[in-house]
Amino acid sequence: MNCFIDTSAFLAVLNKDDANHARARVAWGDLLEQRTPLVTSNYVLTETVPILQHRMGLDAVRLFHHDVYPILAVEWVNGVLHEKSMDVVLAARRRNLSLVDCISFEVMRQRGIRKAFAFDAHFEEQGFDVVP
Repeated sequence: MNCFIDTSAFLAVLNKDDANHARARVAWGDLLEQRTPLVTSNYVLTETVPILQHRMGLDAVRLFHHDVYPILAVEWVNGVLHEKSMDVVLAARRRNLSLVDCISFEVMRQRGIRKAFAFDAHFEEQGFDVVP
């Protein structure tokens, strides 16, 4: 069973100062040990890299790019998916529901993914099973 990985999980795994770091490391280890196929979107990557660079520096970006990125199946967002997700953002009229979140939900639905590794309450709110 595939697992979608959110920015919040990547940041928690890589940043020892993150409040969720300990739980994230255990969950990450479990996913790797079980050889769970890990899926994300290029929008999540685009969101993750500058945050890593700002908070932790280029060494963290290098680690992410060389050690994490190669084990991910990346769903590349096309114009149709972008526009559909933008419509959801605008229709929701919620300030804290991001375009990246809406794209993640749609990718999960399209690929039949039920499990998300995330520390973002929106995933559970959308009915997905959240790890940890």
